[in-house]
Amino acid sequence: MGTHPTSSLPRWNPPDRREFIRSGEGRDVDCSSTPLPPTGDAAAAHGSETETVPAAHLNRLFLGTAAAIYVSVSLAFLMLERPGLGIAHFYYLAIALVALTLGPVCGTAAGALATVLYTGGVLINHALPSSEILTLATPIRLVNYLAIGALIGWFAARYRMANGELQILAQRDLVTGLPNTRAFELAIDRRLSADNGFALLVADLDAVGLHEDPDRALRLVADTVAGLLGPATDVSRVGSDELAVLTPCESVEHAAQLAVRLERRLCEAGTDVTFGWSAYPREGANALTLYRAADERLYARRVLREPRLHVPQLVGA
Repeated sequence: MGTHPTSSLPRWNPPDRREFIRSGEGRDVDCSSTPLPPTGDAAAAHGSETETVPAAHLNRLFLGTAAAIYVSVSLAFLMLERPGLGIAHFYYLAIALVALTLGPVCGTAAGALATVLYTGGVLINHALPSSEILTLATPIRLVNYLAIGALIGWFAARYRMANGELQILAQRDLVTGLPNTRAFELAIDRRLSADNGFALLVADLDAVGLHEDPDRALRLVADTVAGLLGPATDVSRVGSDELAVLTPCESVEHAAQLAVRLERRLCEAGTDVTFGWSAYPREGANALTLYRAADERLYARRVLREPRLHVPQLVGA
């Protein structure tokens, strides 16, 4: 079998398989007439979120702070500003916070708002000559406000884009392009948090031809599984020749039916794959317990299918 995930799913010593095999859980289940679970946009509810809760909270904090700066600076400008004091320079802080949070367009708009507030303050504050508005200083201030908002917003947007690309690369297998162990851990954590029933299927390629690329074979298996189970399914590479599949499921029996159906379809396509399965919440409340159950079924079914490969050779005296 292939290598298992090593971060949150450490290796373990399998228990005695005899009791498990006698229980009949390793037997195939006839599911030719059993339909696959309905699929749709269920995964989009959690998979398409690009902003985490802490990031959203930080964005709200930045925008709230920017609004407070606009108000406080405007009041201070009306009551305290004198020629040469420069209270309006504090508007740069609000512009920067808006640009960091919302990007270059909103950063530019924040610069325009600061210019409007500055102009209104000059008109209202009797300590400042209104003729200053008509000087070259006003358009210069406008250009500076707009440029700072656009520049900081552009850098912030580029940073978010680069960070998003790095996160995608960090969750992809470099050879096959499939989601890797890290992506699997995030996917199963999302499903556990949602607290809806799902199946964990662990697939292992039984044999790969001498002239066949195992990485390509794994990619074809992943494409087949994803095509059969639909968009609500997560498929990840968790070992050299292993895949982990997460899909909506109602029971352990349903998970077994899915595994057998996938094996038959893949066998018809010319690829021998063995599946183990487990179902949440009946067989575990965390990723490690579910993976152990699925891995034990995978091991037991391989023993039943290929007993000669697992019987030690006796050496004659």
